[in-house]
Amino acid sequence: MQNLRSWVPIPADSEFPLENLPYGVFAASPGEDHIGVAIGDYIFDLHEAANAGLFDGSIEDRGALTAPTLNDCLASGRSQWSAMRARLIELLSDNNPTNAERSRVESALTKRVDTIMRMPFAVSDYVDFYSSLEHATNMGKMLRPGGEPLLPNWKRLPIGYHGRASSVVIDGTPVLRPWGQWKAPNAEAPTFAPTESLDIELEMGFVTGGPTRLGRPISIGEARDHIFGLVIVNDWSARDIQAWEYQPLGPFLGKSFATSISPWVVTLDALEPYRCGGPRQDPVPLAYLRQTEDLSYDIELRIMLQSVTMRERHIEPVSIASANFKAMYWTMAQQLAHLTSNGARILAGGLYASGTISGEKPDSYGSLMELTWRGTRPLKLPSGEERGFLEDGDTVIMRACAHIEGSLRIGFGEVRGTILPAPTMEMA
Repeated sequence: MQNLRSWVPIPADSEFPLENLPYGVFAASPGEDHIGVAIGDYIFDLHEAANAGLFDGSIEDRGALTAPTLNDCLASGRSQWSAMRARLIELLSDNNPTNAERSRVESALTKRVDTIMRMPFAVSDYVDFYSSLEHATNMGKMLRPGGEPLLPNWKRLPIGYHGRASSVVIDGTPVLRPWGQWKAPNAEAPTFAPTESLDIELEMGFVTGGPTRLGRPISIGEARDHIFGLVIVNDWSARDIQAWEYQPLGPFLGKSFATSISPWVVTLDALEPYRCGGPRQDPVPLAYLRQTEDLSYDIELRIMLQSVTMRERHIEPVSIASANFKAMYWTMAQQLAHLTSNGARILAGGLYASGTISGEKPDSYGSLMELTWRGTRPLKLPSGEERGFLEDGDTVIMRACAHIEGSLRIGFGEVRGTILPAPTMEMA
């Protein structure tokens, strides 16, 4: 891949080179949120740039860039996304903008370190898939011991469920330990209490444009035209609540209390050099799910953990797992094709999470449920502490980056969250 050069100073190890240009929303001033793209250590304020006329003639609707969320941009469609990216590269590359344009761009640059990030888009729908063969196998072994880990339908279609869009939060938002109904293994009856098995799930999520027409499916070949980009997802989970409630209809309160996403949406265009083949699918999927090209993406992910004691002793967060998105059995295109195969609509701002990303080796498992095998093999932290599941005060950080040898790093930033004690609950 040929490197592009920008006149904006970009550190050599930056995850936000000119080839990336991820979209986000930041607090430009009290009460006013602006859309921006990250480049190096800066944010290019698209609200200010649009008002300065820098996109006139390049995009159809200036108002999409001066809105407080990305939703209007998402709704504009693939042709406008491509036009936007082409104009951004033109303005920010070192041999294109005129002196007058460069001056207007410079006035719209702000340091990322000085900014507060907001939710990049209003989440219209939230769906969580279950598309890692390794994760599904591990969970089946733990939840259905002695039985077949995979249910008969798992290799036939991308399993998923509808989550709560209202519980999706931005990086840095604290997570309250949830209350719920759960049953201890040897108890005769359930209890209603704060979860004792608070977990994480390492995921990626794709963000859709739209809307599509009710009754019109999206084919595998059309899927990329409807996917704007990706974010990191931590789908927090209360395993004891989940285990008690999930049959027969699937996850409910054990998953709906919080889902955290990273602030930067990395576009499919930026990730195109990292598109690759995925696992062999056996049996061959039905025709509507059959792929004729590579539709997986080589994205490295990592989970870090830091306890209160570690922070007090100035011990840096410790890496507890790493995995790669390309290992997912079902691709984003297959997920979207299946989701809409019955004619369901997609809307601008839809968030579709991959499901937990786990690899074959124990240090590539994407949840504490797997890493500690349901708490029976606790992790040992540098502070001398152990963790089966999360304790109050623990901070979890997830990072992701597309990088292959000899290429640039296309980063997603990070998503972090700290666990707060369960709120006081007044019983009737």
